[in-house]
Amino acid sequence: MKKATFFIASILVSLNCFSQVVINEIDADTPSSDILEFIELKSNTPNFSLNGYVLVFFNGGSSSPYSGITSYFTIDLDGYSTDINGIIHFGNAGVSPSPAATFPISTIQNGPDVVALYLGNATDFPLNTDAVSTNLIDALAYSNSGTTQPTTLMGVFGITICTNENQTLASTTKSIQRKIDGTYEVKTPTPGANNDGTGIIFNGLIVTASPSGDLSEGSFFVLTFSTQTPVSSDLNFTYTLTNGSFNTADYLGNLSVLIPTGTSSASITISLVDDASNEGDETMKISLGILPSGYNKINDNIEIRIHDNDFIVQPWGTPLNPTYGIVSSTAPVGYYASLEGKSGAILKQAIQDIIANPTVVREQNYGDAYDVLKDADQNPLNSSQVWLMYVEQPRSKLDIQTGTSGTGFWNREHIYCQSRGGFADATLNVPDGINVWLPTDANDILAGHADVHHIRAEDSPENSSRSNRNYGVDYNGPAGSQGSWHGDVARALFYMAVRYNGLNVVNGDPSDAVLGQIGDLATLLTWNTSDASDDFEMNRNNIVYTWQMNRNPFIDYPNLADYIWGNHVGDNWFSSLSTQNNVSLNVSIFPNPATNTITISGIKTDATIEIYSLSGSKLYQNNFYGETQISLNLSSGMYLTKISSENNSIVKKLIIK
Repeated sequence: MKKATFFIASILVSLNCFSQVVINEIDADTPSSDILEFIELKSNTPNFSLNGYVLVFFNGGSSSPYSGITSYFTIDLDGYSTDINGIIHFGNAGVSPSPAATFPISTIQNGPDVVALYLGNATDFPLNTDAVSTNLIDALAYSNSGTTQPTTLMGVFGITICTNENQTLASTTKSIQRKIDGTYEVKTPTPGANNDGTGIIFNGLIVTASPSGDLSEGSFFVLTFSTQTPVSSDLNFTYTLTNGSFNTADYLGNLSVLIPTGTSSASITISLVDDASNEGDETMKISLGILPSGYNKINDNIEIRIHDNDFIVQPWGTPLNPTYGIVSSTAPVGYYASLEGKSGAILKQAIQDIIANPTVVREQNYGDAYDVLKDADQNPLNSSQVWLMYVEQPRSKLDIQTGTSGTGFWNREHIYCQSRGGFADATLNVPDGINVWLPTDANDILAGHADVHHIRAEDSPENSSRSNRNYGVDYNGPAGSQGSWHGDVARALFYMAVRYNGLNVVNGDPSDAVLGQIGDLATLLTWNTSDASDDFEMNRNNIVYTWQMNRNPFIDYPNLADYIWGNHVGDNWFSSLSTQNNVSLNVSIFPNPATNTITISGIKTDATIEIYSLSGSKLYQNNFYGETQISLNLSSGMYLTKISSENNSIVKKLIIK
């Protein structure tokens, strides 16, 4: 455990300074959502500088991720000041009035925990720092239960009372608030205001966008800035829209706002530039500048998704609608030559000698996995999305899970569970790029933590549902799963069982207490056959190869699994025994853009046409033969057209005028 260290001179700060600011309110628990968390401070004097202060959140007991009384989150307060009422609060983006700074939802744990205010900096309290009383200014113990409290932490901080936010069985609508006498009570939240209702009442500024929701390049929207009451003198302020890769080249519009005396609103039209670049989906953030005294921000930092209409559609299909033979392996000539004619254990060792070659293969960081997955698991129908394996649907690359966020987000799924493999949290969770790596070998089990041959983009809640369960005998995906991921899982596990010494695929439902075992082998061998290796897998194999300098041989040659574990054990393997379908479609759709009718040419057999909206909804399907003219009744816009014939398919963009 790391101990916090402090600058000795800070001890000399007077106790009078210590009492200048206290923890005034906390809302840690909004059950099932945790989207309205906040922490509030109050100073004795208005506009009090918080330079030299830091807020530290501590776990209260063994139920925490670190099973000790250590820190899990900090807020460095340098650069912040309280307002004219001596108030400042920090919280989730949905908290109103808008916090001085935001943090992700579900950041503040529900307790029993302690939040403490210190003289110091965030660097004094790295993750998992022991609780100390040195340089302590104020501390609050809280819980969402009347029967549990952070006893040990309370002893460290000299706290005798733990306040239960759920004491009225209404924690969803209550917060813990400091009273004038320094004790705490549970009431309706009052972020950004004195708890007793006194003080200056601000004229709140509200920002709304119309239309609301996601937007696309080439569209426009109207921003309306409204005050709660008419302004007594001209209100002038600025705002920004830039955020990350979304910059000033992506929009046109005025960034200065004037609300004239006696009125309460002003509107500005913003046009989104329709460029010809495939930048991917971006997030615009509406951020208000500094407001004059007497005004506060009811909302701020409003994020709006901007969809890039220049996304790339690949000629191969998703795992749910697979194609074969369009994507070719990028394995160098002779990559698998050493396998020819070998069998049994000798064949398995020969495979390992290739994919765990210490002079060639590279170990990357777990932090790099997201960057790899954005390419390797990219949705072939929309380059702004990743394909989520178990739930068999796409999701925006922007919706990466942060903290404990779940529904609507995606994260990194270890197909060979970390706990079963013995490589949990073994590499850094900080990306350092494709050119920073370590050498590795077959005994380097820790490299399995970041090996993207068995890491896939996955829906966060479904990832949690799978947990560390064995495939087939226990886990078979969500309800309604069509099994388009079955073979992908099998081939990833076969790879892991050969790449790393100590990892095995076995029959049955082995306990997760048995390190290095995962099942069910019989199911996986069946899945390897029933869900054949497709273009999606071959493409991801090629991409992972550029990072790790090794390939998954069971994607390149799926029948290798039968020679290691299946009905060909003991037989000599030859690459000529593996067949691949190299047929692709050469289809034309015209006119494009079209109005009500399109012609499909290049097909000489029975075929199927399917038309999808950009959100993935199927709008049209029909069978046809040979060159065919088809009448459509579609609104103006862009669509995705999938043509399938003889177990092959191709996807093309279609524009309706």
